Amino acid sequence: MNNTADALHSGWKSLQRWRVQIFLITWLAYAAFYFTRKAFSVAKLGIGEDPTFELDKAAMANLDALYLAAYAVGQFTWGIFADRFGPRVVVLGGLVISALVALVMGTFATLPIFATCMVIQGLAQSTGWSGLCKNIGSFFATRERGRVLGYWSTCYAFGGLVATPFAGWWAYSVFQDWRMAFISSAMVVGAVAVLFFFLQRNRPEDVGHAPVEALPVKASGPREGHWKALRKVLKNRTVLVLGLSYFLLKPARYAILLWGPVIIYERMPSIGKVASAIVPTAFELAGLVGPILIGYASDKLFGARRMPACVLSLVALTLCLALFVPAMQSGSLYLVVGLLFMMGMTLYGPDSMISGSAAIDFGTQDGAGTAAGFVNGCGSVGAILGGLLPGYFDTVTVFIVFTAAALLASLMLVPFWNSRPQTLKTPEDLPATTQPAMAVAKT
Repeated sequence: MNNTADALHSGWKSLQRWRVQIFLITWLAYAAFYFTRKAFSVAKLGIGEDPTFELDKAAMANLDALYLAAYAVGQFTWGIFADRFGPRVVVLGGLVISALVALVMGTFATLPIFATCMVIQGLAQSTGWSGLCKNIGSFFATRERGRVLGYWSTCYAFGGLVATPFAGWWAYSVFQDWRMAFISSAMVVGAVAVLFFFLQRNRPEDVGHAPVEALPVKASGPREGHWKALRKVLKNRTVLVLGLSYFLLKPARYAILLWGPVIIYERMPSIGKVASAIVPTAFELAGLVGPILIGYASDKLFGARRMPACVLSLVALTLCLALFVPAMQSGSLYLVVGLLFMMGMTLYGPDSMISGSAAIDFGTQDGAGTAAGFVNGCGSVGAILGGLLPGYFDTVTVFIVFTAAALLASLMLVPFWNSRPQTLKTPEDLPATTQPAMAVAKT
């Protein structure tokens, strides 16, 4: 008896160790992707002053659009490959290719090479989200994935927070060469790829453990086909509005991520290139806390109603966007940093909630994933505009557009002010056929 108990205890400790290890290595892997993702935004500062590589703002914007278009395509594609071949193959391949492409961009400065590399980089970067989320899902049961993924999702804010100043320091403080933004970032991603190879596994079964069990809730009927589920999504008014709102929000976020150093340096050249690369990290820093605060407000202040928290946050975001250009013109670095932090706080919160609310509010097992994919796909299309607009229009015009878009997004969500996730309805509110499933879920 004691031997059996000891064996069970030892097996549980081993599984727990693997769960912690998988959490950490997947978190690190997705954060690492941001190093090669942000390298070009830092390199733009030096490229604009390099007479040997003439690349104007419009050309840089076109390169960003190539990257983001490839990234959007990859988001809809790599999940299928991760299901078939496993996250280990897909994500490890993405890390290695991303590092190699960044090395090429830091070595060969020609427009055709950059254009080709940006497409490949976009496809490589897009391996991360679906593959790593699948990896986390294999080691954590349904009943605990909500809070686990909540903490795990800090990886993308952290990656953006540290990647930009890291690349800027190597490029403009240590070597005085924009190429080092790519090369230094590639070294980080390459090192993480090595760690990923040794520390990551796809499933508990791969390390001698039984599958992690989810809640014993089964579908009441056969699963719908992909196209039928998609048609249901397109008929759902809530999901359509969430998708359009997400489309309106993403340009501002990606413009700051991809063009933040350039925007700051053009308006405040006296602070220098290194500081211009560091200042926008206030935006990503706020991204570490924005989703947590808006989630707390939604649950505790608004009784699990998601839209009031989003609407109020977007109204505050509208005000911050409207004040940003005047703040830069004032020359006050503290005011600019403060507004960037507030923009991050009021943008990352609704960003995370809207992209996650689709699956919750759609409320069916067969349509939840399709709904979430549809909303995130709409955001990816909006992100393309975030890469393009700063290259073709002046900063004042761009932020007027972003301000109007944030205001429109908030107004679109007002009619859904009192909506709640369907999963929070009481058994009395549900049809009789669904009550047994609720009873099972509570056991």
